[in-house]
Amino acid sequence: MASTLKIALFISIFCIFLVSPITSSKPHPLDSLTAAELLLVRAVVNQSYPSSNHKLTFQYVGLDEPEKQLVKSWLSKPTTKPPPRQALVVIRLNEQTHEIIVDLSKRSVISDKIYNGFGYPLLTIEEQEAAADLALKHEPFLASLGKRGLNISEVICSTQTIGWYGEEKTKRELKVVCYYLDGTVNMYLRPIEGITLAVDLEEMKISQYIDRAVPPMPKAEGTEYRASKLTPPLGPRFNGAPPTPPGQTGFNIDGNIVSWANWKFHLGFDGRVGPVISLASIYDAEKRTYRQVLYRSFISELFVPYQDPTEEWYHVTFFDCGEFGFGIYAVPLEPLNDCPANAVFVDGYYAGQDGNPVKVSDVMCIFERHSGDVMWRHTEAELRDQEVREVRPEVSLVVRMVATVGNYDYILDWEFKPSGSIKFGVGLTGVLEVKAVPYNHTDQIKEEVYGTLVADNTIGVHHDHFLTYHLDVDIDGDANSLVKTNLVTKRVTDKSIPRKSYWTVQHETAKTEADARIKLGLKPEELVVVNPNKRTKPGNKVGYRLIPGSAAGPLLAADDYPQIRAAFTNYNVWVTPYNKSEKWAGGRYVDQSRGDDTLAVWSNRNRGIENKDIVLWYTMGFHHVPCQEDFPMMPTLSGGFELRPTNFFEYSPVLKTKPPQHLSWPNCTA
Repeated sequence: MASTLKIALFISIFCIFLVSPITSSKPHPLDSLTAAELLLVRAVVNQSYPSSNHKLTFQYVGLDEPEKQLVKSWLSKPTTKPPPRQALVVIRLNEQTHEIIVDLSKRSVISDKIYNGFGYPLLTIEEQEAAADLALKHEPFLASLGKRGLNISEVICSTQTIGWYGEEKTKRELKVVCYYLDGTVNMYLRPIEGITLAVDLEEMKISQYIDRAVPPMPKAEGTEYRASKLTPPLGPRFNGAPPTPPGQTGFNIDGNIVSWANWKFHLGFDGRVGPVISLASIYDAEKRTYRQVLYRSFISELFVPYQDPTEEWYHVTFFDCGEFGFGIYAVPLEPLNDCPANAVFVDGYYAGQDGNPVKVSDVMCIFERHSGDVMWRHTEAELRDQEVREVRPEVSLVVRMVATVGNYDYILDWEFKPSGSIKFGVGLTGVLEVKAVPYNHTDQIKEEVYGTLVADNTIGVHHDHFLTYHLDVDIDGDANSLVKTNLVTKRVTDKSIPRKSYWTVQHETAKTEADARIKLGLKPEELVVVNPNKRTKPGNKVGYRLIPGSAAGPLLAADDYPQIRAAFTNYNVWVTPYNKSEKWAGGRYVDQSRGDDTLAVWSNRNRGIENKDIVLWYTMGFHHVPCQEDFPMMPTLSGGFELRPTNFFEYSPVLKTKPPQHLSWPNCTA
């Protein structure tokens, strides 16, 4: 029997490489797993459990990245043998979670551990769809539809996670929520309220069904957003972007390494977090070398708590990366609309529930952005005998992905500027999560409805979005410190001077993790990650400054169960020492987690962070009070933050940039 399995595994592996060869015998150590490698992982894992009585499911497969120093050692001598290619595999088998490490070169499992802690792994699309389909065959649910006068052929169902609310024991369950089409594809705006339906994922059967009430159904009229279905009066038509000559992208892609202007970085893709930017370095013309800025960066978690505490809604508190997967829910990008004409598109792969690779075509785009903004300019206005004016347009490089997790579309941008800045942008659009109510006018409302009446019978429920970024900074090397530059008001003591006050700076270096927990907006300060071992010619420590966006923090009570699980949002800024295993702020197993494996817990160790290899964590927050303009389709709400060089260069890195050569356009005036 064993020899037969070995032969089958050999044939499977042979076919994998025959059909989909790995393009390089020496891939980059940080390359995402290819389709061929995902197939190899599947074959190895299935060979380890050949006679299972229960269905084996792949919940997550991703690169088990090598230790940082191994990667850096290889980068310093790229002709040497690279670190081993390994995959982290999380499976469910016999109602247990297995953490498996597969060595791709050895084609074998080198570690297999059963996880006995709290929480469950990333959900698969397949099990969510199977759970949703159960509702459409459940007789009590069909009776409820009949009571409401609804046609089953117009009903579509989706799933929601149930969270954790102090239960001692839990089981893998999902809530199923259903919507009514009948004249619209905008399903989220027509919820079928009054029903609680839960599904046991292990047995794949309905474990709870309650029909409490028959509230009104929001109407389909006014919810259409497809251009082909819209009726007058219509809005303005926009001009398209001017075409880009073929082949003129302005940047170069070699494997997974992107080079543009003075930047170079590695681009990856992961089913849980989406885009991964690694080894971002900028060329210093003065020193004639690339200098390190970021070792590895990605969105670690997205927490979305809704603010309706009623029986049917209190559980609606999503962790989009750890429960569903930003990469799994990434969508193909549309040329000319999602990305401009000069964009280059990149495909991505993740493992489906059966372990087979799932391809997401055009999942990321890379493009030069010509924004029409000014990078720098100056006019010597006081020179009377000559005219001196210099202007440089702002040009940057953008990496973009869109994840559609349920009703929301998240537009994720990493933008690199010639000045050395990296901007991290997020756009929120899509459709509101709404609740059906009996009201058509605010004057009718005599109770708390936990949101805004945005249309007849439709409440847009209050909610938050908190995105936590993992930023493994390596500012000119991996020994870094966080410096808090406090702005302090002082009194003028010289009585001969009429000024009474001024402000100055006081520098404070964070020595431990507790020193680096910061709620932004409480006091005037600047935050700079410095390399204390490197100085400029005038003696300043080289660094990069964190320029935050609008400050927003959690408003839930600290002892509320969703906030316990999302304690990583308690501060906008955290700093931890580098630890390969500490990359997902909500913990490895987020579904029904209990908050015992989060960034907040790791930080409580209060480890030393001065002059160490450190990771900067930044949480961007949005408090969303819906309004009528968000209905039926929400215009993009944008936010972001920036890492900007601070005493990193000896002088402005864009001083010697050349202005573009512009075409002469004909005079079109009458």
